[in-house]
Amino acid sequence: MTMSEKQPYVRIDIEHHVGYIEFFHPAHNSLPGDLLAELTKVINDAGTNEEIKVIVLKSGGDRTFCAGASFNELININDEATGKVFFSGFANVINAMRKCPKFIIGRVQGKTVGGGVGLASATDYCMATKFASIKLSELNVGIGPFVVGPAVERKLGLSGMSQIAIDANSFYTADWAKQKGLFTHVFDSTEELDKQVKAFAENLCNYNVEAMKEMKQMFWKGTENWDTLLAERAAISGRLVLSEFTKETLKRFK
Repeated sequence: MTMSEKQPYVRIDIEHHVGYIEFFHPAHNSLPGDLLAELTKVINDAGTNEEIKVIVLKSGGDRTFCAGASFNELININDEATGKVFFSGFANVINAMRKCPKFIIGRVQGKTVGGGVGLASATDYCMATKFASIKLSELNVGIGPFVVGPAVERKLGLSGMSQIAIDANSFYTADWAKQKGLFTHVFDSTEELDKQVKAFAENLCNYNVEAMKEMKQMFWKGTENWDTLLAERAAISGRLVLSEFTKETLKRFK
């Protein structure tokens, strides 16, 4: 079975008290609404599973980490309510990651775009390969990175986030993302990345779970309003996606 024939999935594997959450979609790991809902549920469940002390978020395949929102679903949005629900998918995942009482380590093996940058930014500690360049492409289709913006800004700062949001055509290198604080380490290969992620996650499991829980709350202090904020941002995107500009642009891309 080739990668393109594989079915989309979200799954979790527990090994040495580390919960490895993996998502996959044959279209460059883009995330349609059903996968986002499943990812939210799996993260919430892992947060309450006493067998799990640390979580790793990863994607399947060896190329793109996450291409962001599902293009096919984007094209089919025809009213504001549907648009808000669609963009709330990423909001729900980010909020689940934020509220999860366990550290979430990001494992980013390749390019990440749009909502995928939001997911990487919502991890507590993120490692990547040198192939993991990032792009916020939303302005290209007449919307903006409204839902993921707070998470990206929290990691890159307003200057870094606004730079890649405005320069929507450009990929920024993994080293740039590391300099800005999104990635902690950048490795030459996926094999090296996986080795280091495993060692790091398993080492964290030796620490006091309660201490890590309290630290996580401390790190995310000031984001308590994100349930409301990200819902408001999803409504903005849901409105903009109906614009004539966006409709025409999406038709061209299709």
